[in-house]
Amino acid sequence: MSSMHALAPSAEYPITDRNRLKRRHDRGSYDRCSVHAILDAAMLCHVAYVIDGQPFCTPTLFWREGDMLYWHGSSASRMLRHLKAGTPACLTVSHLDGLVLARSAFNHSANYRSAMCFGTARIVDDPEEKAAAMRAVVDRFYPGRSDALRPLTGQEAKATTFIGMEIEQASAKVRAKGVADDEEDYALPIWAGVVPVRTVLGEVEPCPRLIDGVAPPPELGLYRAGRSLDEGLTEAQHAYEEG
Repeated sequence: MSSMHALAPSAEYPITDRNRLKRRHDRGSYDRCSVHAILDAAMLCHVAYVIDGQPFCTPTLFWREGDMLYWHGSSASRMLRHLKAGTPACLTVSHLDGLVLARSAFNHSANYRSAMCFGTARIVDDPEEKAAAMRAVVDRFYPGRSDALRPLTGQEAKATTFIGMEIEQASAKVRAKGVADDEEDYALPIWAGVVPVRTVLGEVEPCPRLIDGVAPPPELGLYRAGRSLDEGLTEAQHAYEEG
């Protein structure tokens, strides 16, 4: 279950040169609700950081607990030695929602939701925090599932490293509209419109070595066939927060 702060945070993240939108301010926002909604509808993020002057961007699974973001990696990761004292990082999430075809090449676009979060990434080395992360990496997406799994071995725990980052600044950017052509172009005999894009869940594929009589777990209902992944992940986050 996500941790709670003693004091309620402000509605917006602080706006600094680091997270201030440089263009299309009309598409941006800095409020926590907008940023969290985009994060909670995702499972995959990209984390960017710099090591010895070389930029790296790593795709990884992540989850949110309040204003904290967590992700996990291998103990052999090249980033680990830079995280003992913490290192500046930027975590981003994006959703493609539509292909926008206009009457001119210049006005072609895409509908999307994106969030960019800044903070200091650090290794989770507190034993209690790491133990909680070991459960959360499963329960965030499949609420309550960790109780049904075999316990982690010492070697598995040793081989897994968790990284935490408090969101210091963040911004959300969204385009959710139709074609925006130049006024004079609407009279042109050229097709224009939007192709919606959704990630839709398919039918489950049971492990071929499943023991007879083992039924799908209740938490799998969040990801039933035909539902959008966004909806399943968002509902799972709400269930995790309330669990």
